[in-house]
Order: sequence, then structure tokens, then C-alpha cells
Amino acid sequence: MSNDVDEALIGRAVGCLVGLALGDALGAAVEFQAPGTFPPVTGMRGGGPFGLTAGQWTDDTSMALALADSIVVRGWDLEDQARRYVRWWRHGDYSVTGECFDIGITTAAALARFEGGIPALQSGIGDHRSAGNGSIMRLAPVAIAASHRYPDDLAGLVERCVDSSRPTHRAPQALSACAVFGVVLAALIAGEEHQVILDPRWSAWDEVRTIVNLHPEVDEVISGSHGEREPPEIVGSGYVVRSLEAALWAFGKHPDARGSLLVAVNLGDDADTTGAVCGQLSGAAWGVAGLPEDWLGMLAGRDEVAAIAAALVAGPI
Repeated sequence: MSNDVDEALIGRAVGCLVGLALGDALGAAVEFQAPGTFPPVTGMRGGGPFGLTAGQWTDDTSMALALADSIVVRGWDLEDQARRYVRWWRHGDYSVTGECFDIGITTAAALARFEGGIPALQSGIGDHRSAGNGSIMRLAPVAIAASHRYPDDLAGLVERCVDSSRPTHRAPQALSACAVFGVVLAALIAGEEHQVILDPRWSAWDEVRTIVNLHPEVDEVISGSHGEREPPEIVGSGYVVRSLEAALWAFGKHPDARGSLLVAVNLGDDADTTGAVCGQLSGAAWGVAGLPEDWLGMLAGRDEVAAIAAALVAGPI
């Protein structure tokens, strides 16, 4: 592999995690607001339910940083991942403000189960009613560190992505969403064109279906629903299936990160997570250099996020 290719891959890997934080911060100002009830987001701004300043991010990025830190320090260790999530929840580690101000109900319940002695592999909530988007929102570190498995070891890649969900989200929809989203991110980081991964006929999907029994609703998304629907069918929901669909829809609407992220967060509702999921896609496709510099200049912890992303490339799992 040439140095040019190496640099391009590192740029996409770094972009994947930085894009997550960027989309999270962009959407934080309109989190929980219904679409059409707020002035459209046109750039980075403060406010929102937690009174953050422009460029600050929420639980999506905090959990992604905890996961990234675990992988860099310990390799692949679900118990350590869960312990770091607990440190964020209980003590504010990895938080932009030094305290945990935003945690999903499913995540909190799962971490309480882990604290009570249930192993991380089983601590996540498995009920289909708990199929939130809390594990796809943080997936970038796994996809970055396991991107070397694409395309020759999709089974290993899928296993890592699915297992990363289990400490907090074991609902079938969440596990399936992590499987397909991780493959998409790893493929983009490896250099696949974004049009390829958006195509329902992409050859990787046939292999993924042989590896994991995809939930029918997730299969519907990769079979093309994200390209066939428009709002109000496309929603910025906390339900993992609709969240994945919305992010892929936004990613496919524009040939650049700025346009994709704006349509993503302007869906409102769970806007920070729709932004974080779309941001992972945008950064992995167009690299950190393809993310809007005017927004990056306001992003809290930009250099630290980029540094740990680069470290993930250097420590494959």
C-alpha cells in the first residue's frame, strides 16, 4: 500500500470519528424538538435542552470516546468498554462538561445491570421495545479499528460490531443495525465510493446475510427504503431502524458533508444522534478534510478526537 493511500485511509478513519462528534454537536441545539418547530439549523450554534455552547457534544461522542479509549488501551475487551461507560455515567469521564448530562434510558438500565454483576456480553437490554440507537451512534471506533477486515473478513468485522452493542443494546434490531452500519463504515474507510454502499444491490449485503440473521426491518433499510422515502416517512427517531434509515437518507441526499449533515439534523427529534450517525458516514466517505472547516474550528476537543481516531488505525482489532 502506498503512502498516498495510507494517508487517504487515515484521513477517512479520522473523519469517521470527528464526523460523529461534529454531527452530534450540530444537532445538539435542536435535540427533542419536532421538525418544523425551530429555525432551521444552518451552522454550529449553542443552546438546546442542555444549554451547551456551540461545538459542544452529547452522549454520542462521550460513549464513542470511551469505546475508542478502551480499544486503544486494552484491545478488544467488552468488560473494559462497559467499565468506561460506567465511569462516564457515574463520574463524567469523557464528557465535554465533566459530568454526564444526557444518557438514554436503555443505556442507563443496562449499565446498572452491569454494575450488578451481569457480564457485559449480556448486560444490554434484549427486549425489542429497547431497540434504541445508542450503539450505532458510538460505532465509529469499532469500524475504524476493524476496517482492515474489509472485504476479506466480513465475518470478523460483523462479529466485532455486533458484540460492541451487547453491553447496552441486545435487541435484535440494534444488533442487526450495528452489523450493517459497521460494514458500511469499514467499506467507506477502505475507500469504497459512497454510491456503492448506498446501492441495494451491493454484493457485500449477500455475504452479510449469510453471516447474521438480519432483522427484517434492518434488511428493508439496506434493501433501499432509505432511497425511496422522504419526510415525513423519514424521521429523526431514537428507534435504531428509523435512525439508521434517516442517516443513510441524509447521506444520500447531498454529495458533501455539509449538505448531508444539515438535512440530517433538521429532521429534529433525536437530532444529535441522527447527526452523529450521518457524521460517521460523511467523515468516512470524504475524510476529515471534507468536513466543513468553519464547523470544525468550533468543535470541542477536535484535536483529541482526531488523535484517538488515528491511534485506532494503528491498533487494529
